[in-house]
Amino acid sequence: MKTYFTSDYHLFHNNIIKYCERPFKTIEEMNEAIIKNHNSLVKEEDTVFFLGDFCFTNKEDIIKKLNGHFVFIKGNHDHDNSLKTIIRSCVIKIGGQEIYLVHDPDDYNPKFRINLVAHVHNLWKVKKIKGCTLVNVGVDVWDFKPITIDMILKEIAGSVQ
Repeated sequence: MKTYFTSDYHLFHNNIIKYCERPFKTIEEMNEAIIKNHNSLVKEEDTVFFLGDFCFTNKEDIIKKLNGHFVFIKGNHDHDNSLKTIIRSCVIKIGGQEIYLVHDPDDYNPKFRINLVAHVHNLWKVKKIKGCTLVNVGVDVWDFKPITIDMILKEIAGSVQ
């Protein structure tokens, strides 16, 4: 059993292709690629921390197409979909680290050395702020795939800022 982190799938959001210069011609192509990439890594028994902006409209059956047990953190586009999550942020202990998870990087928590964030799409992957490392887990900077804690820690170790 593995744990994955991801965000900003924006399934069924046509304009996200243009806004983030995603390499897809249609939302159907984007949705299929993201679902395929997700399921190529995530198995049914795995846990997925999803840091917001799952889908743009109320598509209740889309979650059934994705492997894993999801923990959804509310994103700014999650008010019009079927998630109904009430989690705004959380703290987990994984890989020997206490890590803060939140959708918007502006809401990071300086008490934690590592903050996993989303919302910024393709603007940056890792950012250092006041002794904290913020890691963008959004699919736009991770080849449209979920990531593991090992990938996160490796990226932090390799980042120079």
